[in-house]
Amino acid sequence: MRFIELVEQSRSVGKSSGRLDKISQLASLLTRLEPVEIDTAIAFLSGSTRQGRLGVGMAAIREARTAPAASPTLELRDVDAAFERLAGVSGSGAGQLRAQTLRDLLAKATAPEQDFIQRLMFGELRQGALEGVLLEAVARASGLPAARIRRAAMISGSLAPVARAALVDGGEAIDGMALRVMHPVQPMLADSAPDVDDALNDLGEASLEYKLDGARIQVHKAGEIIKVFSRNLRDVTPAVPEVVEAVSAFAARDLVLDGEVIALRPDGRPHPFQITMRRFGRKLEVDTLRGTLPVTPFFFDCLYVDGDILLDEPLSRRAEVMNAVVQPMLRVPTIVPATRAAAAAFFERALADGHEGVMAKALGGGYAAGRRGQAWLKIKRARTLDLVILAVEWGSGRRRGTLSNLHLGARDPQRNAFVMLGKTFKGLTDEMLAWQTARLLELEVARDRHIVHVRPELVVEVAFNEIQESPQYPGGLALRFARVKRHRPDKRAADADTIDTVRALYSEQGFEVRE
Repeated sequence: MRFIELVEQSRSVGKSSGRLDKISQLASLLTRLEPVEIDTAIAFLSGSTRQGRLGVGMAAIREARTAPAASPTLELRDVDAAFERLAGVSGSGAGQLRAQTLRDLLAKATAPEQDFIQRLMFGELRQGALEGVLLEAVARASGLPAARIRRAAMISGSLAPVARAALVDGGEAIDGMALRVMHPVQPMLADSAPDVDDALNDLGEASLEYKLDGARIQVHKAGEIIKVFSRNLRDVTPAVPEVVEAVSAFAARDLVLDGEVIALRPDGRPHPFQITMRRFGRKLEVDTLRGTLPVTPFFFDCLYVDGDILLDEPLSRRAEVMNAVVQPMLRVPTIVPATRAAAAAFFERALADGHEGVMAKALGGGYAAGRRGQAWLKIKRARTLDLVILAVEWGSGRRRGTLSNLHLGARDPQRNAFVMLGKTFKGLTDEMLAWQTARLLELEVARDRHIVHVRPELVVEVAFNEIQESPQYPGGLALRFARVKRHRPDKRAADADTIDTVRALYSEQGFEVRE
């Protein structure tokens, strides 16, 4: 397939506001692919590359910029082959070789193709082809039920091999996909509930467990071979030898466990997420880091044990199997509350022990791999700050035509200015989007491509999980999981929280502020 066909189809899908129209367009494209092109096309339409990270920075992009080709000649396989070469570059002179490889590719690309390639490489390709829409398109193109495609994708951990099997070999091929040890499945995700009572009302009979703010892991054991996979299914085994050692002692021969790995302070309280994530850096530092920053695995689910696939079993049975395999000290603290008072007390205990909150899980629920369902609900006590909107980005997809992604700043009274702490588009209802679009256009002072700069007057109340160090922003700090709770037109910018308040909250997390 010509690369320009995919680029133009992607642009058309991005402009469409109707889900069914997006599905129809994508399905039409999928039916025109050669079998060897399917993996690449699925990756591109999902906004990523088949190779993952390519090791190309902005400097290499700037160095590689060249005039666009007058007419399209690139094939889809040409672009994928160039990305394969980029991913394989290493050693002395790697930077120059990457720049030359990229320059050769861009020289053959038309202006729309160049734009697509550059945005694809930096994860900025917002084309409206979300995985759910793409999955439905695979179903339509293959003539198979979406439910069968969805389940196969969850079990295989990726849509691409499922799409290839469905489009080339049909239903029997995808129905034969089952959970296999050493082939990670997409993790089940949780929705949110405002409090424990609401969660229990929604779920009925449920368990509560501590919500650890660690790194999600999926551990596979096949005899003496043990592998640890991250939330995004990346093999991180070398980074966490403590997990391998712990699981090697389990009696089961073949096993798949879901859990978290977390760094603990000497008193047993957890380090913040950012500290735990230091263990997933360079592999050469593992031995040193293990001595200074040990991690501990905690497990909360069992998906497979000695030939028994448990995905469709209720949580009550999966928990029973897990408890028979995993020692108590390596299980996430869990109760099945007999009363609402017991549930509330457990939530407070989780907070007192330094954790984010609790997870509520329906005892009768199966393991919905890769899905964010109502069978798991997270309950956290979030902090809030009143911040000022400094700029805003135009939305895409369903939010096209509205000002959506907010640039948030704290007040700096010493400099009579504002310090940016990050961006968020989360938490905004359609009504809030409409209101803020009208209000922020009234405050507009300049535009820079898709960014509208505004007078710093509108205050928003922003909830967040924690504050983390960030070299991206001038203040060196950023909000993690920020979401808008409400606009505060009743407050002036002078009433917003200051950067000193933010630094104090950061210090409370156990960090030293670097100015």
